[in-house]
Amino acid sequence: ALHPLTGDRLPIYVANFVLMSYGEGAIMAVPGHDQRDWEFATKYRLPIIPVVAPSDWAGDPDELVKQGAHVEKGVLINSGEFSGLSFEAAFERLADRLESEGRAKRKIQYRLRDWGVSRQRYWGAPIPIIHCEQCGAVPVPEQDLPVTLPENVVVDGGGSPLARMPEFYETSCPRCGAQARRETDTFDTFVESSWYFARFASPGRDDAMLDDRVDYWLPVDHYVGGIEHAVLHLLYSRFYTRVMRDLGLVKFSEPFTRLLTQGMVLKDGAKMSKSKGNTVDPQALIDTYGADTARLFVMFAAPPDQSLEWSDSGVAGANRFLRKFWGFVSEFIERFGGFDQSGVAWSTLTPEETQTRRHLHEVLQQADFDMSRGQYNTVVSAGMKMLNELTALDAAASPHYAAVVGEGLGILVRMLAPIVPHVCHVLWQRAGHGTPVLDASWPAFDPAALVRDSIELVVQVNGKLRGRVQVSADASREEVEQAALADANVARFLAAGTVRKVIFVPGKLVNIVAS
Repeated sequence: ALHPLTGDRLPIYVANFVLMSYGEGAIMAVPGHDQRDWEFATKYRLPIIPVVAPSDWAGDPDELVKQGAHVEKGVLINSGEFSGLSFEAAFERLADRLESEGRAKRKIQYRLRDWGVSRQRYWGAPIPIIHCEQCGAVPVPEQDLPVTLPENVVVDGGGSPLARMPEFYETSCPRCGAQARRETDTFDTFVESSWYFARFASPGRDDAMLDDRVDYWLPVDHYVGGIEHAVLHLLYSRFYTRVMRDLGLVKFSEPFTRLLTQGMVLKDGAKMSKSKGNTVDPQALIDTYGADTARLFVMFAAPPDQSLEWSDSGVAGANRFLRKFWGFVSEFIERFGGFDQSGVAWSTLTPEETQTRRHLHEVLQQADFDMSRGQYNTVVSAGMKMLNELTALDAAASPHYAAVVGEGLGILVRMLAPIVPHVCHVLWQRAGHGTPVLDASWPAFDPAALVRDSIELVVQVNGKLRGRVQVSADASREEVEQAALADANVARFLAAGTVRKVIFVPGKLVNIVAS
């Protein structure tokens, strides 16, 4: 074959990793930048010429592809007049050149095959087609839509009951009037689930699909779906949304603003399935522990986008935490009346109280970020850290105990409310709040509480941890070095050597290089 740009003669190979069902069934191999092509070229000792390099690459181009394909985007090299162009610019320039010469044309290549939408079952939207021996398949006239399903059916698992109901399928052809048969297949349920969110925005309308309320409610702010629907359902939803847009029913093109694809629930390493008999009955769990325990375990066991391994001991652990949380908060409310113990100047706190409050707001700052990105497991972990901090504060030795713990519990109850709403609802009202915790604002961390008077730095000797030092937050480099060198354990490892260099990473560590 001839190279379409250079005219070079290229060998043709038949390989089992090139699929006839994808694209045109033939590829231009790029062994420098596709790992499968690289392995093929290496096995058959074909030349591997790098044509893409990082923009800051100054070394030998052949080094890029010596150990494997270089798959990152960058700038073109070894590409004649196209050398120096960015990957994106080169893509467009090459396409323009080939189109102008009549050698190629731009084309969108869809990977999805045709979608068979008919199902042989009762549940689903009826397919509005009538079959006539004379006229063939005839659409149901618009004035006769929608076709409604009969309700006096017996679903026995032996195929669609509609096919056994003459009162449903016997009809006349809307075109010629002859006896005809109504289609008994129903649409795949993906058809309904691909646009139902738009219908939800217009309840109570029987004379129209949608009304102006869709402009307020849509697009959907946050879509949460299973991993098995991450491709097809999203694709069909986008298709239907564009159809509705083109019909003037909606004014937007994308149905969802944010997407969270949740993982599977596994037990003993396998997906829960009734056929495998490895399912857990949530009602039994709720009867034993309550709904909040079930919610807490599911949220804590794994990030929502990863698979969750079910654990009975993990459920019991979640329940223990909730009991501890309930008991501590209830005892505080009984003793002090509520969370709001205002009137204390935070500047008057003891060092231990200041440290506790700082830790609480540091954890809240991280939890605030984690909640915004849907990492609910670390939000639960933050709640556990907060409770440990609060229970560790000694009430007898803490003159501002009620203020520090009251603020912390007010934060903690609001932070956990989306995850364990029932427990938090009751505790919030017991603390004297007249409105539900559902209406309370999300807690905001106090930047002033995060300010440290002193910081702890790690001290390494030749890269190995040898000590920790406490220094003033605004200590100079010289002061930090002196403190590090004066540490007794550090000095022990320096006794037999000479300090050659001191590396200081502000706020983190001191590394002493000695020999």
